[in-house]
Amino acid sequence: MSAGGTPGLIISAPRSGAGKTTVMLGLLRALRDQGVAVQPYKCGPDYIDPAFHLAASGRASFNLDSWAMTPGLLATQLARGGDMALAEGSMGLFDGVATPGESGTGASADIAALTGWPVVIVLDVSGAAQTVAALAAGMAGYRRDVRVAGVILNRVASPRHERLCRLGMEEIGLPVFGALPRRGDLTLPERHLGLVQAVEHPDLERAISDYAAFLREFVDLDALRAVAAGGAAPGATRLPDPPGQRIALARDAAFSFTYPHLLDAWAAKGAEVLPFSPLADQAPAPDADLCWLPGGYPELHAGPLAAAETFMAGLRDFAKTRPVHGECGGYMVLGEALIDASGTRHQMAGLLGLVTSYEKRKMHLGYRLARLEAPIPGHQPGQRLRGHEFHYSTILSQPDPALAHVTDAEGAPVPETGSRRGHVSGTFFHLIGDAG
Repeated sequence: MSAGGTPGLIISAPRSGAGKTTVMLGLLRALRDQGVAVQPYKCGPDYIDPAFHLAASGRASFNLDSWAMTPGLLATQLARGGDMALAEGSMGLFDGVATPGESGTGASADIAALTGWPVVIVLDVSGAAQTVAALAAGMAGYRRDVRVAGVILNRVASPRHERLCRLGMEEIGLPVFGALPRRGDLTLPERHLGLVQAVEHPDLERAISDYAAFLREFVDLDALRAVAAGGAAPGATRLPDPPGQRIALARDAAFSFTYPHLLDAWAAKGAEVLPFSPLADQAPAPDADLCWLPGGYPELHAGPLAAAETFMAGLRDFAKTRPVHGECGGYMVLGEALIDASGTRHQMAGLLGLVTSYEKRKMHLGYRLARLEAPIPGHQPGQRLRGHEFHYSTILSQPDPALAHVTDAEGAPVPETGSRRGHVSGTFFHLIGDAG
């Protein structure tokens, strides 16, 4: 992919927790208020941040993942238009996996190199002053194919603190686009998988408006727009095939983790998505070709789901004749039982023998490469898929045949193989795309 597409910037940091999301949301809204059509992106696998991006910008946000996406899928993602692109990085700028995929390691830096978009580093300067310049200088020189355009200082304690930090930046020749004073009220609520979902935020619009006002006051927006550059011209794009033509898709607070690029591709290829809400005790559409249960937070809604008789009966009836597939939380709901954090056992659909527990939390996180041993909707045995797994549940029982041979990004097998029974299948990993 060569330069010539939408100009843009990547908002990154040395690590998680530096304030990227607050800066990203404030910039999206502030630029939108200036009449700029900003196309948001999220580097790496993430469901939650893109929903906040949509709320701030008014445009759907798409993932860019150099490990899990083929060049054709990346090209499709980059063909979203807009006056300017703004991509939020994940973790630290150079953080990825040791074994690259077809397009890279999954690091935000890979996307900067691919697109030519300059990087703006959000630096948490609490507890340091001139020394943060050494960190910024190291990041600016770490990869020759990544251009660091400058920094935004975050959590500045005082005017004197700001002067000292700016002095360090002047000495290394990196522009400072803004300095954000420490503000304890400008944070988003969190839970164990990260931020709460956008739809659950008690007053999201006011929060985003506050972020935008904060950024307008302390960041030079015109200077940021002036350094936006690059842009990978879309090459040979490739849309993922839909798993069916009429897809019953669970969608509510318990089932919300569906990648926007998959829904977009399904619609573009003529598939019809038929949403239904298990929490509202709705059954999947009886005339659908297949039923898809995405991930989400079923452990927070296990009681209502177990009591949703219409949903459970409709799901079991559907599975007698047509495919049903679940990802992570959806997979757990297809199982025999889910034990919540308090130790209470909740009966699930019983379409698979899976029993999972949140009573003793254990994090499962990382990229997954799967070779299917049985079909799932839209994919055949032997196909290789790339995805991502992130949950805190423990498998107590997984008696059904394995759905796939699954490894992490470095090729080490993982026990979360998924399982299958009849027309029903499920995985702990969330599908991102074919492995190519």
